[in-house]
Amino acid sequence: MNMIRRYFALEDHKTGVWTEVRAGVTTFLTMSYILFVNPQILSKAIDVPNAVEVLLVVTALASAVGTMIMGLYARLPFALAPGMGLNAYFAYTVVLGQGIPWPVALGAVFISGCVFLVISVSGIRAAIVAVIPSHLKCAIAAGIGIFLALIGLQHGGFVVDHPATLISVGDMSAPGPLLALAGLALTALLLMYRVPGAVIVGIAAVSLVAILSNAPVFNGTAFSGFSKPFFSLPANSDATWMALDITAALSLGIGAIVFVFLFVDFFDTAGTLIGLSHKIPQHISPLAMNRAFTADALATMFGSLLGTSTTTSYIESAAGVEEGGRSGLTAVVTALCFLLAVGAWPLAAAVPTVATAPALIIVGWLMSSVMNKIDWHDIRTGLPAFVTMLGIPLTFSIAQGISFGILAECGLCLFGGRPKAAHPLLYAIAVVLLLRVFFLASG
Repeated sequence: MNMIRRYFALEDHKTGVWTEVRAGVTTFLTMSYILFVNPQILSKAIDVPNAVEVLLVVTALASAVGTMIMGLYARLPFALAPGMGLNAYFAYTVVLGQGIPWPVALGAVFISGCVFLVISVSGIRAAIVAVIPSHLKCAIAAGIGIFLALIGLQHGGFVVDHPATLISVGDMSAPGPLLALAGLALTALLLMYRVPGAVIVGIAAVSLVAILSNAPVFNGTAFSGFSKPFFSLPANSDATWMALDITAALSLGIGAIVFVFLFVDFFDTAGTLIGLSHKIPQHISPLAMNRAFTADALATMFGSLLGTSTTTSYIESAAGVEEGGRSGLTAVVTALCFLLAVGAWPLAAAVPTVATAPALIIVGWLMSSVMNKIDWHDIRTGLPAFVTMLGIPLTFSIAQGISFGILAECGLCLFGGRPKAAHPLLYAIAVVLLLRVFFLASG
């Protein structure tokens, strides 16, 4: 225990071992859905026997290794897993849409990971983050908070898609919203009375009620029991292990695909780290930030070797941070949970998305509190911040929201009479973002 405390500097972070353990489990529970969502998406493109079971094991291992690197090397309480959005791009656009074989697509993911590693080790990624102005950093944190809350509202069934208005209120009398509302009330009350583990208690309580009441909230059906014993042998993942084809990816010249993987992962990771750093009292040093980027790059490379799309930092880590997680020990605990999920994946299926919805909503509220640090009376700071905050949840992409904010920031500085207010590197980034917009528009 003393060695653990010293390695993770728990006293400096004003935290303890059991607080970190509780936070790590909370992070795992709030993002455990990726164990089931990612295989469902990738199985449409990766054609191997028992694809869903194989890819569940691959997802768990990629998440475990990436998060373990983050915890032990960067010593930050952030978890990693195959990124949502990038997995859909991999499956539906690259493989199914463009007809590129999935081993070649995995080769493109690996190449993008190598590029990540180069610019991470060289410090380029940290330099880019450093030139983002403080009001945009606050807006990124707030935008991620709203994004988290929107995901929670969606998971809880409070909002649903609508062909005319894009979103609309869900059926509030349905079991899902009722359970999520009860969990939200319970978690809020526990937080009001400063009960330790409030978030994880709320998740566990809603999961238990959902199981006992036979509520149809487990992918539209009631809990059907555990199909296999808790600690079942994982599916054999030999079919995807080292199946990537790097040579073919290079020979095809799929630089555009590599660029998309690189761009989205870069700004998703940067946005997540910026947003979550506002919730950690201790300052995250440039060295720790560089190590976090390096961990992200290594996780992407290793994930492609296993057989999954880009592995990236997860905004759901905010749930663990709010539970008291401050050091890499939180990430190590989350990684161990993912390792257990390799063999105990039937137990992970007992946590429905409505159970994690209250945690996401409350964490979203907490992260949005940094909005008061933005000078809303000055259009030169308020408008770029507003564009960023709206862009992240409304495009369902941290990367897109940050892009909009940077373009607005540089545009107002350049044409508003104070061109030197923005760093030259920020202008260079804006040019790249504009080229990307025109490039994607031209197909």
